[in-house]
Amino acid sequence: MSWSILELLRNNPDELKENLKRRYIDISIVDKAVELDKKWRLTLQEVEKLRHEHNVINSQISKLKGDERKAKIEEAKKLLSTLEGKEKELDQIAKERDLLLSSLPNLIQTDVPEGPDENYSKPIKFWGKFKVYKGDLEDFLQKVKGVQYEVLDWKPKGHAEMLENVLRLGDTQTAAQVAGSRFYYLFDDLVWLDMAMLMYAIDFMTSKGYTLVLPPYMLKGEVIHSIIDIETFKDAIYKLENDDLYLISTAEHPLASLHFKGEIRKEDLPIKLIGVSPAFRREAGAANKDMKGIFRVHQFHKVEQFIFAMPEQSSQLHMELLSNAEQIIQGLEIPYRVINIASGDLGACASKKYDIEAWMPAQATFREMVSCSNCTDWQAFRMKIRYIDKSNKGYVHTLNSTAIASTRMITAILENNQREDGMVEIPKVLRKYLEPFKMAPKEIISPRKKIL
Repeated sequence: MSWSILELLRNNPDELKENLKRRYIDISIVDKAVELDKKWRLTLQEVEKLRHEHNVINSQISKLKGDERKAKIEEAKKLLSTLEGKEKELDQIAKERDLLLSSLPNLIQTDVPEGPDENYSKPIKFWGKFKVYKGDLEDFLQKVKGVQYEVLDWKPKGHAEMLENVLRLGDTQTAAQVAGSRFYYLFDDLVWLDMAMLMYAIDFMTSKGYTLVLPPYMLKGEVIHSIIDIETFKDAIYKLENDDLYLISTAEHPLASLHFKGEIRKEDLPIKLIGVSPAFRREAGAANKDMKGIFRVHQFHKVEQFIFAMPEQSSQLHMELLSNAEQIIQGLEIPYRVINIASGDLGACASKKYDIEAWMPAQATFREMVSCSNCTDWQAFRMKIRYIDKSNKGYVHTLNSTAIASTRMITAILENNQREDGMVEIPKVLRKYLEPFKMAPKEIISPRKKIL
């Protein structure tokens, strides 16, 4: 819920309904929320009237004596009992209304493509030289126009096969035996590669003035419920069974919590943060998607961009976050496209979202590497994070974007940088982060002689 949504509920519920229509969500929830809000206001008037009457009677009691005093005291008791009942009714109505309001998604920006699912999202940019197997060329040219590409005579191997059978630097089968599906072991060169990518992203972002943060890896229930739409994330987040704590699925959430129920001076905004952390995801709703390899897993390392901003700054800063993420991937020389996400696929928090999808030659398709969202005041209103401008106050805007997600980027490197002989070239920009470590590779990832 955002302050904008609450204003629309009271002043222009039809616009709020239109927003839900664009998201392909049942609009009847707005009518229910309007009725509850009206009922709350009427009940509030009754409560205030009863409070006033009770105060008047109390002021009269001190001036009375004898039977008149006793009668007024009895009247005050009865009135107080009625008042307490009405106050409980008011609290219950408020809880029901706020529960409905908290389930309402953010307001969509006007330039978001309309459609019920990801098939309606719009590519707005392509970058890089795309490697395309000759057998996939016809289909590629139908999907992608006006880009540079290289035709391969040999069929690239998928990242899962490269990981376990060619390079022998990963083991998901043993991990599944000891931890369950969607876990993995990585060895030697790929561990170094993982660490190098994190350092590369951290170095890049801190050079742009972002403050480096190592955040908590768990958050309280009250906090996590205010940051995310829990219904959307119920299949994604882990809850500790005997504690009111949730493992984070991205550093975005503890970064957003940094000013929980706090106030920020206008002159201190924007606040730009870069968080590094593990990310834990249940992936319970993923069913049989991406079961092989390490593209969709329960744990990985992630470097995350986050900004607290004034409302008038957020659109421009959204583009800054996207540009940062693009520059990171361009440095790795991974071909990609940028997608403007369709209204029905946005998620409740975002008013607008861009994804960056890397080209995967073995799969002959694009796969998501980065999600970049402007959440406007949706999170801040729920978390009670406001800016102070002299005597004025308002809710800040929050924005977030992936800088790099380690395992997903490894999959893109394994498919784009593999050679016909099975070796994988390490992106040049990462090599300086490997040089101090004698055990680390410098230019080529080569197969292990044996699996541990």
